[in-house]
Amino acid sequence: MPAEVRKVLGAEPGSILEWERDGDKVVVRRAGKYTFDDIHRALFGDKKVKRLSFKAMNQAKARYASERYLRSVEKRPVR
Repeated sequence: MPAEVRKVLGAEPGSILEWERDGDKVVVRRAGKYTFDDIHRALFGDKKVKRLSFKAMNQAKARYASERYLRSVEKRPVR
């Protein structure tokens, strides 16, 4: 592959390229290193992610923040 094309694509040794035919042209692009499924498996294994409503997510975030920052406040020395 010509250096100019590699530069435009941001292709480096080990880059994965994908291509598709568009009429009489071939479109080439650099593929991402990891798919969504790869990342999901790395984070969660084969476990399904529990879907939460916005209200439940906000409650969980508030609970996490209060537990985290309450502990950090308790650990501070009193002056």
